[in-house]
Amino acid sequence: MALMDFIKKQFIDIIQWTEEGDGTLAWRFPMRDMEIQNGGTLVVRESQMAIFVNEGQVADVFTPGTYKLTTQTLPVLTYLKNWDKLFESPFKSDVYFFSTRQQIDQKWGTPQPITIRDKDFGAVRLRAFGNYAFRVADPKLFHTEISGTRESYPVADVEGQLRGLVLQNISNAIAGSGLPFLDLAANQVMFADALTKELAPVFAKIGLLIENLTVQNVSLPEELQKILDQKIGMGMVGNDMGKFMQYQTAQAIPKFAEGAGGGGGIAGDAMGLGAGVALGQVLAQNLQQGLQTPAASGAAAAAQAAAPLGVKPEDVMATLEKLGELKSKGILTQEEFDAKKAELLKKLV
Repeated sequence: MALMDFIKKQFIDIIQWTEEGDGTLAWRFPMRDMEIQNGGTLVVRESQMAIFVNEGQVADVFTPGTYKLTTQTLPVLTYLKNWDKLFESPFKSDVYFFSTRQQIDQKWGTPQPITIRDKDFGAVRLRAFGNYAFRVADPKLFHTEISGTRESYPVADVEGQLRGLVLQNISNAIAGSGLPFLDLAANQVMFADALTKELAPVFAKIGLLIENLTVQNVSLPEELQKILDQKIGMGMVGNDMGKFMQYQTAQAIPKFAEGAGGGGGIAGDAMGLGAGVALGQVLAQNLQQGLQTPAASGAAAAAQAAAPLGVKPEDVMATLEKLGELKSKGILTQEEFDAKKAELLKKLV
């Protein structure tokens, strides 16, 4: 019976792995009813590494090359099997191959906005997404921590964990970069470098090396983006509230006229036209005040006192409502709001 078992066994001359496709990180050489002969050949191709595992314990690790299996090329296995001077042939051992190629275009992104501290805005919620590449750098560590004794281990089984690690370290990367949000959005390469620096030791703990991380977009949620746009508009006019209100009024004229004329027909058109003309008068007055020199401003003020312009109460109320919205969003201070309110109410006297 023992003789028949011996005859049935197949002796392995060459141990190698030819990858049939992408997406496999680890692969176990099939050893059922097979044993390795003394002097057998191990072929480890470029972009691969291999390890011998004896009774669950990792023995020898092989980098790319062709090896003749002897006690000299298997020193750890020789020690574990207590081979003294002679190589016992044949023998059994698990052999695992690992792909060390870059696994490219791995996606990452924030499913929900994350809150970070910011130098300019105090705290902001932002979204970001991009991609990255990684490779197996330490097959022994990856085998013991992740892939284990499975016949094969695909990229898909670890990508969820890696994506979570990226998201977990975004806040630390932003804090470490020292960049405010506006500079961060404009310098995505620096953000990517900071995030890679945070992730490198985390990936290394499971035998992986992160490479070529990219940040393709950094943005705010829509409601915060609108507030940022208004702040940018303030900055473009030198934080001059009068000029900013002129700009806001000009933007509001078409929408207000369109809304007022929504009733349809001649009457609706007249209402829309009237609203546009009324707001146009307010805008013209504000533009005139903004463009006048100090001397001309004094003359205009005297003329206005002599012959005040009639301003409709509903126009003043509409402007006050818009100012109230800006105050509630933090764009206007209470003092600025009160001053503008007092100025508008004087026009009704």
